[in-house]
Amino acid sequence: MLRIAFALACAFVFCTSTTLAAHELRPAIVSLIYADNGPSELTIDLNLEAAIAGIGAEHEDSTEAPEAAFYDALRLEGPAQLNARIDAGEIDPADLVTIPGTTLTLIARDIPQVGDIALPRHSILTLSVSGLSGETGNMIWNGTSAAAILRVDGSGGAQLHSEFLQPGATSAQFAVESEQAQSLWSVFANYVVVGFEHIIPKGLDHILFVIGLFLLSTRLRPLLWQVTAFTLAHTVTLALGTLGIVNIPGSIVEPLIALSITYVCLENIIFRKMTAWRPVVIFGFGLLHGLGFAGVLGEVGLSGEFLVTSLIAFNVGVELGQLTVIAACMLLVGFWFGTKSWYRAVVVIPGSVIIGAIGLFWFVERIGFV
Repeated sequence: MLRIAFALACAFVFCTSTTLAAHELRPAIVSLIYADNGPSELTIDLNLEAAIAGIGAEHEDSTEAPEAAFYDALRLEGPAQLNARIDAGEIDPADLVTIPGTTLTLIARDIPQVGDIALPRHSILTLSVSGLSGETGNMIWNGTSAAAILRVDGSGGAQLHSEFLQPGATSAQFAVESEQAQSLWSVFANYVVVGFEHIIPKGLDHILFVIGLFLLSTRLRPLLWQVTAFTLAHTVTLALGTLGIVNIPGSIVEPLIALSITYVCLENIIFRKMTAWRPVVIFGFGLLHGLGFAGVLGEVGLSGEFLVTSLIAFNVGVELGQLTVIAACMLLVGFWFGTKSWYRAVVVIPGSVIIGAIGLFWFVERIGFV
C-alpha cells in the first residue's frame, strides 16, 4: 500500500506542478569572449526579473523570497516594460560584473516576450568590454540574485576558463592575451567545492534524505547497500540531466525529492530491518536527486574536457558532502548509542517522524498548496 500511495502521489505531482516552473531560480551564465583586435564581448544570461526584484541568492525558489509578489508582477511584463526599467536605472547591467582595468558598456538586450508564464524567462544582456589586455585577468560577479557560471573563450573560440562564482566572489586568474587554457585541476577543485556546498550547507533536503537512510540501521551493510544504490542512481541522472539528454522541470523533481524523504522515514517507522525492495526504491529516489543536482549545472554549455571534469568533480563533491553527513550522524548518535535497546524508540522513530513531517510539508509547499 505504501508503494502504491507513493506512485499515486508522483502522478499527482506531474499533473499539478507545471505552474511552478517559473519560480525556479538558476545560476546566471556569464560568457566572456576575448578579442585580440577591438573590444571583447560579455554576455550575461540571467533571470532578469529576479535581479530587478532583488531576490537574494539564498533562495532557490522565488516563492520563498519576500519579493515574491514583485517578481510575479515582473514576469507579466513585456520586453518594452523591462527595458524601460533598465533605462530608468532599476538595474545597471554594467554593475553586474567587474573586470579590473576595463570599461563595460551595454550594447544589446534580448528579452523574450512573456509567453508561458509557467516557464522562467531567459534574458541575455550583451556588453562590450574595452581595455581587456595583459597576460591574465579576473572577474568579480556582483549579481546578488544568483550565483554565476563564468566561461571565458579565446578569440579563436577555444574555451579557456570555467568557474562557478557565488555572489560577490572573485574568479581565479584566467588567460587573456596568451589564451592558455585553464588547468583541469583548477576546474576540478572548483566544482568539487560546488558539489560539496550543494549538500552542506545548501542541500537541506538532501541532508535529511541521507539522515533518513542512516536511521534505518547503524549496521554497515544495510547502510552501504542504500548509499551505493543512491550514489549509482544520482551519478547517472546528474550526467544525463547536465548533458540535456533528460530534462524534467524542477517543479516536478523537487516535490518528489521532498516526498522521497517522507517515504524513507515511513519505512523506518514501519520496518525494523531493510526490506528487499528498499535498495531498488532508493535507486529510484537517487535518480530524482541526481536530476536535482543537475539543476545546478544544467544549461551551462560547458564543452569538451571541461564538461567531463566538472561533472566528475561535482559528483565527488556531492559524495564527500553525503559521507560527511553520515560520519556526523555516526559520531553524534550511532557510535555511542546504536546498539542500545532503546535506540529505535528514542532515536529512530522520533527522528523519522520529525524528518518525515518536514518532507511532507515541503511536498505540499512545492506543489503550491501552501
